[in-house]
Amino acid sequence: MSKIICVRGLALVSLLSVPACVDEAAELSTAPGAAETALTASVCPSGTPASLAPAIDQDLAFALDATGVQKYACKATATGAAWTFVAPEATLFDSGGNPVCSHFAGPTWEYEDGSSVVGAKIAGATLDPSAIPWLLLSTPSHGGPNGKMTGVTAIQRLSTTGGLAPATGCDADHLGATADVPYTAKYFFYRTHSSHPEKNIRCGAK
Repeated sequence: MSKIICVRGLALVSLLSVPACVDEAAELSTAPGAAETALTASVCPSGTPASLAPAIDQDLAFALDATGVQKYACKATATGAAWTFVAPEATLFDSGGNPVCSHFAGPTWEYEDGSSVVGAKIAGATLDPSAIPWLLLSTPSHGGPNGKMTGVTAIQRLSTTGGLAPATGCDADHLGATADVPYTAKYFFYRTHSSHPEKNIRCGAK
């Protein structure tokens, strides 16, 4: 329930009270992370490589599960033809299973509040040969209104399944063919918090 703060002015002549009210909960909700639940290191997948740990001034802000596809196209190469990665297409869900974010070319993550962030790969590691790599990404640009993704300064893609390019079906006779390969992953979003870096939660940190 919203907490309403009211300031009442007593008119000397009429003795009437005129409330001037501010919905504090609504005001706070505009700040990124206002409704976030505190996270602990237990949310980090076991075995996350140290090479994928964000910088020491990064602190885990929230994590979202993703289900979607990795899109590929059959293109000509110097040695013939090969499946070439095009873009991801996925929906991200909060801890309650609610769809809250879209993931698409860029790679871009756009939250339901319209805020977005674009990632750039820093490092990768293959933990399961049947799945796309785990990644650490920087965030070179943001878009949309101020919101959930505005202050994100690092992203990890962890706990992946599936998503690899098809092993067959791309040759000189099938140039231009496309394939959508199902995948799942968990994305971890960080914000810079440099005041007490020793307290920051960073998946992969030793």
